[in-house]
Amino acid sequence: MRYLMAPLATLVALTAATLLPSISLAQALPLAAVPASAAPALTLNEAIELALQFSPQLAANQHELASGEGAVLQAGARPNPEIQALIEDTRRESRTTTLQLAQPIELGGKRSARVAVAELGQAQASVDIQARRSQVRADVAEAFYNAAIAQERVRLAQTSADLAGRAADAVTKRVTAGKVSPVEETRVNVARAGVRVELLQAEGELRSSRQRLALLLGPAAPRAQTLDWRPDTGAVQVQALPTTDTPVASQDVPALRLARLEVDRRQAMVDLERARRVPDLTLTLGAKRDETMGRNQTIIGIAMPLPVWDTNRGNLLQALKLHDKAEADLQAAQIRVETEWAQLNERLRSAQAEIQALRSEILPGAESAWQAAVTGFELGKFSFLETLDAQRTLLQARAQYLRALSDLYRTTSDIDRLLGSSAAPSQP
Repeated sequence: MRYLMAPLATLVALTAATLLPSISLAQALPLAAVPASAAPALTLNEAIELALQFSPQLAANQHELASGEGAVLQAGARPNPEIQALIEDTRRESRTTTLQLAQPIELGGKRSARVAVAELGQAQASVDIQARRSQVRADVAEAFYNAAIAQERVRLAQTSADLAGRAADAVTKRVTAGKVSPVEETRVNVARAGVRVELLQAEGELRSSRQRLALLLGPAAPRAQTLDWRPDTGAVQVQALPTTDTPVASQDVPALRLARLEVDRRQAMVDLERARRVPDLTLTLGAKRDETMGRNQTIIGIAMPLPVWDTNRGNLLQALKLHDKAEADLQAAQIRVETEWAQLNERLRSAQAEIQALRSEILPGAESAWQAAVTGFELGKFSFLETLDAQRTLLQARAQYLRALSDLYRTTSDIDRLLGSSAAPSQP
């Protein structure tokens, strides 16, 4: 961004403009096309698909979700029976052998309560994956547009560098012809060196932004040399979002879904602890061989613990308090989401309004003023400084436009993270 607003760069571009008075904005600040020999340009949708495909974090979340199936399966398992063999006395003639089978029977709905807790935990894992996918989409979109804008700045800086050489030649010829002072040649040479430095800085920023994008795409994702994005292909469009009159709490927001599921899970855990207060039965069936009496005996028994000292009151109280905490967390999440959405909505409207103003009024006006100043300078009606100021205004407007686009894309990425829906802007 610095090189777009630097006076030295504007001086170079202005001087070159004296040789090409009919150049339009698109021509003066071109969007260089990708060479035919270069790798195919990467689109935003392709980048998102690659990130979703190769993301290690999403793979970890998928494994976590799969593990929830095991938790549900285990929660529904019934208690195992217990087999027991007893031998009294080791002498054969007086030996007593007992073989019995004991089966615990859960009462109070413990099994169904455990299953409910496990299923809600799995539902949370599923929602968390959706939230992670939204996070990945938002991160990739933000990184993509940062790299795309950095790519555009490099193109603009390269244009200024190309113009610098032509400007230096033009000024040299005019100095030789005695039309301008030699001081102007010195100023242009200084500007030329400054543009080269700014181009190097822009290229460094582009490499950094591409590395960030590459990390998000994953090590297995193919590399693209350029990004398929141009800032002048039409109005930026954003998918329909909730209005400020519609509470975001009523929307399918991942953070609120997780909070609501946590309330339900905590309630299920309360139900489970209540169920655990009901004692379980143990049925016993077996046979006993008494060698002394020479006969077999049938054993039938029933056992139940007496809840005298341990009534599970402590665990129940803990579960109730954690349920209250989950409800408070849900209310806090609703307030947080509503507040954040109101702020993001205002940022979105401001960015859209700024882009519209720049496209409809500021950029065309700055271009017209620049063209008039160039023509007037050639005819001797305007001074060099007046023409330089017009060029500076044009480039500053262009820089402001890129900043506004960057703000818009960053805002829509934040909205995607919040709402869990693809709010990334698209172009017709």
